Amino acid sequence: WETLGRQFVEYEQVAPFLIPEEQQRRLLDFLPLFLKAWEQSAGVIVFPNIQLLASEVSKLLTKEIKRNLNGKPAEEARLALEQLLQQKGEAEDGRLLLKSVYLLSQTDLRTVWNIIGSGLPAALMQCLYLFFTFPLKKTSDDGQTSEDDTTTQEMLVKIMLNIYREEQGVEELLAADKLQSLIIATASLWDQCSHTWKVPTGRVLRTISKAQTKNSIVYLQAMDCIKIAIQNLFKLADTLPACDVCEAASIVLCFVKDSYPISSALLTEFENNDGYQLLVKILLRCEGLQQSEGDPYLDEILDMLTCLTTCGKTELKVSGNIVHPQLPHFDFEGTRSSGMTVKNLQAFQVLQSIFQKSNDQHLCGRILEAIGTIWAWDTVNFFLLEWTLQPMNQFTDIIHFKPHPIQVQFFRLVESIVLDLSYVPHEILKKIQYLIKENIVPFCTLTALRCLLSMTKKDLLFSDIFRDSGLLGLLLALLRKQAKILRKSAGTYLPSLEEGTEKELNAVMLKMVAALTVGSVRNTVVLKDYGMVPYIKIFLDDECYRSATLSILEQLSVINYEEYMSIIIGALCSSTQGELHLKLDLLKSLLRILESPKSHSAFRTCSGFNGLLSLLSDMEGALQDPPRGLWTAVGQNCLLELVFYTLQGITAALHLNPVNNNFFQRNGLFEKMAEDLGSLGCFWTQAEWQSPLNLEKTRTFAEFLDAAFCSSEPFPKWLKNCIWILNFLDHMVKGTLHLQSYFTERNLDMGEASRDDHERPSAQEEHLVAFKRPGNKLPASAYGLWGNHENKWEMEDCTIVHPGAVCVMVRLLPKLYKEGHSQLSQEIQCAVVDHIQSLVKSEKSRQVMCGSGLLSTIITSCQDAFRNESHPLHLPLTRVFEKLASQAIEPYVLR
Repeated sequence: WETLGRQFVEYEQVAPFLIPEEQQRRLLDFLPLFLKAWEQSAGVIVFPNIQLLASEVSKLLTKEIKRNLNGKPAEEARLALEQLLQQKGEAEDGRLLLKSVYLLSQTDLRTVWNIIGSGLPAALMQCLYLFFTFPLKKTSDDGQTSEDDTTTQEMLVKIMLNIYREEQGVEELLAADKLQSLIIATASLWDQCSHTWKVPTGRVLRTISKAQTKNSIVYLQAMDCIKIAIQNLFKLADTLPACDVCEAASIVLCFVKDSYPISSALLTEFENNDGYQLLVKILLRCEGLQQSEGDPYLDEILDMLTCLTTCGKTELKVSGNIVHPQLPHFDFEGTRSSGMTVKNLQAFQVLQSIFQKSNDQHLCGRILEAIGTIWAWDTVNFFLLEWTLQPMNQFTDIIHFKPHPIQVQFFRLVESIVLDLSYVPHEILKKIQYLIKENIVPFCTLTALRCLLSMTKKDLLFSDIFRDSGLLGLLLALLRKQAKILRKSAGTYLPSLEEGTEKELNAVMLKMVAALTVGSVRNTVVLKDYGMVPYIKIFLDDECYRSATLSILEQLSVINYEEYMSIIIGALCSSTQGELHLKLDLLKSLLRILESPKSHSAFRTCSGFNGLLSLLSDMEGALQDPPRGLWTAVGQNCLLELVFYTLQGITAALHLNPVNNNFFQRNGLFEKMAEDLGSLGCFWTQAEWQSPLNLEKTRTFAEFLDAAFCSSEPFPKWLKNCIWILNFLDHMVKGTLHLQSYFTERNLDMGEASRDDHERPSAQEEHLVAFKRPGNKLPASAYGLWGNHENKWEMEDCTIVHPGAVCVMVRLLPKLYKEGHSQLSQEIQCAVVDHIQSLVKSEKSRQVMCGSGLLSTIITSCQDAFRNESHPLHLPLTRVFEKLASQAIEPYVLR
């Protein structure tokens, strides 16, 4: 670089005294050395006089270009330029100059300014015009553009991009007329131009567009550039493929959009010469294009058109026409503008017109995206557009004609009006309601209803709005009709595609009614006054309707507990043995209602206790190992879940309710419960006690739990099931069973995976798999049910809430037996008795037990063990009663 620097200084000193030819030759001799140094320096130029070098080289390249163009027809000039810039061997002056300018244009800004000042911008524009306008004829043998041609093109384009991104570079173009000529050529000769120069020409013109100046805009306006381009594009729009027209039109639209921040002149010229009508024509031609065919030019036009909606001289003024009621936090007067407001309704009308006229999925989808973008720019834009052109209002009338994805996208946009803008568009909602009523396209109706459902969940206000608008009544009438059809045709037809949509529509209607009744006693009264309760019950049988149906019935309980209890208990009692999931869902609903103490009386008067116990009776033999009959198709964990929720419902109804407790005990229902649990199949069915054994080791009940579920010790399934049930009873004794949650909630919504105990294990099955692995400990979530190593149940000072449950545990003692497992059976019996003994440690617990009048029942259940002093349970049971003796109200029973 130092040597080159000295050589160039020498050139500067002698250049003024040399004839032009010699001066040019010396510069050309210098350039190969310059390029070699650049290559060896990995592109890093260290040259103090680089600006002067750039100026000299650019002037010489400009001179050579003009010399080759001077006085020649266009086609000859095009060929001469090609030869100049691609020369090789001894006569490579043009290519040498081109490559040197290419490298120099990538250095610093001052160097680029020197290149611009040489007159090169105008000369290169002439070159670009010729290359674009006259197709290249010289190709390689295979018909493809040669590598030299491609390299030359890349260097030329890169130079132009570097100099035209500067305003000075654009100003230099105004001395010649080739800029407007090239713009017009793209709009008129697109089908005849050089294919290889289309994309490069577009890149260069877009770069010029972004660097427009006030003078360049005046120049283009004076030359009627936009007017002529529009006229030519109108002609091309009828003949060219749609993607080509988009590409040509996007270039012209760039100049219109980019010039607006400086002057509105080109936009005015565009509008006055039917520019918007041209865009409508071009965009409608794009119907049916694959998404990739129009990209990126179709999307570019739509993006620029979206930007033009904010280009206008004056702010739009519209009077607020707010229909009430509105959401509490909506405040239009307090809405502040960001400045990106709609000022050009003509531009927006193009988008609106295309959506109304086209059913093309890509076009319509992009227009809805554009509307969402405009709203995001400024909240005020929704109101400015809806109170003038009413786009969303009008789109609602035709949305059912659009493709399904567009319907989904449209209703999400409607939904955002409420969720994002906090505004209730009453007129649009009325039209959506009419759309639902007509149900012309079921999928559209379904999507519209989902939109309204999402709104309803946002605020209770919609419960009033949709009742007063008649939507609630409409939905109830439609559901009544569907319920009658279900009742008449249940099990007589096969599902079809149409029925699938219809079924999903029924499900969403039920969800909508459920949402409208939640928290609204008035809407629940409307439902009851419509006589809908018998029809709503019909939907209980189908699992995809059940969740919403139960929600509706639960709202009914707010105004009439007895009616709700009658329906649920009736459905439980009438369900078949195989309808386990129906029973589980009904029980869970019942538990939610029993959280209210006011419901307990209705539960009792509607035979709730007998109804739940009948569920246990119907499960006789269900937990046998191995299972038999109907129960072979049902996972035992699902059966345990049913036992759990049944006992949980009974516990909830007894909770803090003396009347229910007295009723349950007086009618011998604890004894009935013990009998039903004992017949489940996991307990020994013979009543007599077995011969006692000498037990070598004894374990506590808590240790049994840990051994059964946490250790690698094999435990028979019957015993595990017994332990489950005894744990349920233990929580019932303490009055806490209804507060427990041990089983994973299942989703009843439409479209969820079907529930199959054999394919998808329950939470308990997953626990059991883990427990069988050596070294695994009980998950923390399970300790609430099974106890904790560090907090043994024997150590707890628990208060007995339901002494009748203790009786049930005692009654099951003789049945904790299995042939072939005598020692294990008697060991667990002893462990349960010890656990019962721990329950009556506290004085309060003993008082509860003795005051219950159940001691005789317990003694009767265990009389064999009391009479036989050698029985392993004789001593533990005696100790239990010794503890109770001081509190006994029935001393004769103890004697």
